[in-house]
Amino acid sequence: MARPTSKDVARSAGVSQAAVSLVLGDKWRGRVSETTAERVRAAARDLGYRPNLAARNLRLGSTRTALLVVPALTNDFFARVYTGAARIAAAHDFGVVLYPSPDGIGPAKDPFASARSALDGVIASSMAAGALTDIRGADLPLVMLDSDPADTTAAAHVNVDLADGMRRMTAHLLGLGHRRFLHLAAAVDSWTFSVRAEAIARTLSEAPDATLRTAHAPLSVHGARAAAEAALTTPGPRPTAVICDDDIIAAGACKAVRRQGLRIPHDISVAGFDDLALSTAVDPELTTIRLPAELVGERGMQALLHVLEGKEPQNDALPVELVVRDSTAPPAS
Repeated sequence: MARPTSKDVARSAGVSQAAVSLVLGDKWRGRVSETTAERVRAAARDLGYRPNLAARNLRLGSTRTALLVVPALTNDFFARVYTGAARIAAAHDFGVVLYPSPDGIGPAKDPFASARSALDGVIASSMAAGALTDIRGADLPLVMLDSDPADTTAAAHVNVDLADGMRRMTAHLLGLGHRRFLHLAAAVDSWTFSVRAEAIARTLSEAPDATLRTAHAPLSVHGARAAAEAALTTPGPRPTAVICDDDIIAAGACKAVRRQGLRIPHDISVAGFDDLALSTAVDPELTTIRLPAELVGERGMQALLHVLEGKEPQNDALPVELVVRDSTAPPAS
């Protein structure tokens, strides 16, 4: 059976195709009567008519499609960001294409022959705006997630309160009695990790008897384990608490601690960040900072919609939560 057309709906309702377009495009008020509008809607329902969105969007100069660029898909934080963005997009008849940048936080290659002709906007998580030049050119609105709010090339920013998260984690460990700290920092030059490092240092500066060492680790369990082993075997007093930039690094730190014949949290407390699924897969489960990843995605899509509509998007930082589990405890000495 042939798919019904707008001409079929017009014939069934006894109106013109222009009237059908106005009603189904929700632009009929003041132009056709309520009775006529209802007659068109009833005819469309009876015939099972669905508008050709591709043709409509082509006429309107809009594809109703957003591109979400992330550094990688190996971190479930980005999967949850996508889930939130897609939920809001679907409610507004938008689609979201997920694109993991092949070079991580480096320059993102254009995934289409001409991305600007296929997109209405770009949302990018945990990347620098300059890395997206090939994709968006100077034409597409850009919404940045978990990125430097001082970057004015973006039309909107959505961030979580990373500094508050690291303050809470550091204060939690200080409250347990820890004074010798190791910060196992991500070996990635990006705003999001700089904020975490600054918050740890600032919080510990308020505890005169606290000491802090920093070691840099790749964003992988294996790489973080090697970096943590090197840091823990460095001459000098051993740290009693390890604060990690994310849960993947923390998992590597846990392996390193065990390889040294030490126990968590009895000999060393280990803390993560992000509250990935991994945080409850390790033993003991990680004390970490929970980020509202799905809400970040929702806010990002809402911000893009606001920009496209000429509205002012929300820009307040989203709150985080300290999740205390079994990997942290008072120091033994």
